[in-house]
Amino acid sequence: MADPSSYRPKPGQIPDSPGVYKFRDEHRRVIYVGKAKNLRQRLANYFQDLAGLHPRTRTMVTTAASVEWTVVSTEVEALQLEYSWIKEFDPRFNVKYRDDKSYPYLAVTLNEEFPRVQVMRGAKKKGVRYFGPYGHAWAIRETVDLMLRVFPVRTCSAGVFKNAERTGRPCLLGYIGKCSAPCVGRVTPQEHRELAEDFCDFMAGRTGTYIRRLEKDMMRAAEDMEYERAARLRDDAEALKRAMEKSAVVLADATDADLIAVAEDELEAAVQIFHVRGGRVRGQRGWVTDKVEAVDTAGLVEHALQQLYGEESGDAVPKEVLVPALPDEAEAVSQWPVSYTHL
Repeated sequence: MADPSSYRPKPGQIPDSPGVYKFRDEHRRVIYVGKAKNLRQRLANYFQDLAGLHPRTRTMVTTAASVEWTVVSTEVEALQLEYSWIKEFDPRFNVKYRDDKSYPYLAVTLNEEFPRVQVMRGAKKKGVRYFGPYGHAWAIRETVDLMLRVFPVRTCSAGVFKNAERTGRPCLLGYIGKCSAPCVGRVTPQEHRELAEDFCDFMAGRTGTYIRRLEKDMMRAAEDMEYERAARLRDDAEALKRAMEKSAVVLADATDADLIAVAEDELEAAVQIFHVRGGRVRGQRGWVTDKVEAVDTAGLVEHALQQLYGEESGDAVPKEVLVPALPDEAEAVSQWPVSYTHL
């Protein structure tokens, strides 16, 4: 056990600028990463009387053997550097959320010539649109089965697709109208991509446009006495409505937001995130963490925001995030590509 006074920086050595600091143990392993508006004030808190420190902070400073820091220009830069270092060094005394299971996502591989709709788990890939996460894979498959009536996008594997191209015969979904069969040239690559993009738009919450369009086409077909086509369009609209019913309505129709809830005691904390798009819950996930550092609800929220959005962009980042407590450095956090509202 080290004595913090043995590695305490000399008076005046620590700058009073924004920055990020690292505590290292005797083996030079990074055991804690933090950020500060004022490095001198923040680091001074670690070198007070040990009896006045939180038990977990006391354990950290007595495990450490050195401290170092990097000065940055702004608090936003500090936030970004802290996230990068936590990801790089995986410090044992930082809050690290862990999923209680590997959640499945509904993914659309827009990075392929013929985009595919499928269930995916694990790390996200560039060029793939993700929706969710969902509690169960079967919930994704039920939703996809309903939507393929209207958006017949490819769902087959690369092997099945190549075999269909070679034989000139589509798979069963192509025969029953739940795939547009680009493998045998029934649609062009561009037409199939437009179907995939419409699928993504619907999943992203722009639902009303497609249902109104189907109902309008149904009325026109009925007026033209094309009753079979009208019945098919009616069934398509009902399929989309049933797909929507699988998502609970929690906010106004146009609301795109993530809702974060925190439950905690002295030892652990649990975070639940609900992804709301178009006013409906489109996905949910939960994390738990051991409280290995002295951190309040605002700190837990900040760590959750970093982990959620540190590497996200585009539609993966909602317009708004509802949180139970604003981060301590809310002004810096607000300069990320999302806005935060305190519940």
